[in-house]
Amino acid sequence: MGLFRASSTLQQRRGDAGEDAALAYLQQQGLVLIERNFSCKGGELDLIMQAGAVLVFVEVRRRAAASFGGAVASITASKQRRLVVAAQRYLQRYRSDLPPCRFDVVAIDGTVITWLSNAFDA
Repeated sequence: MGLFRASSTLQQRRGDAGEDAALAYLQQQGLVLIERNFSCKGGELDLIMQAGAVLVFVEVRRRAAASFGGAVASITASKQRRLVVAAQRYLQRYRSDLPPCRFDVVAIDGTVITWLSNAFDA
């Protein structure tokens, strides 16, 4: 499971725990972890998974409760653009034959996990 940094804040530890829960959930659904916390100038991808031949970029959002729109509502157009930039940077490692890709969201509101496959278009 997640490795907590000694200097991490409570919020960071909660975020790591949310990513752990999302990862376990997606693995139970048959997805395979490729990379976790890919970071580059312009953005970060929480999880990069494989679903058959499809490369899946996963954004994990966690909120204590579903009030104010919940975790899903926190993914703004600006956040989506940063995810696309990070995915483009990640895909630069492929010289040719880019795999089919999609963006998924795992929203955690309290203890409820919602998986939105192909959540938005890039």
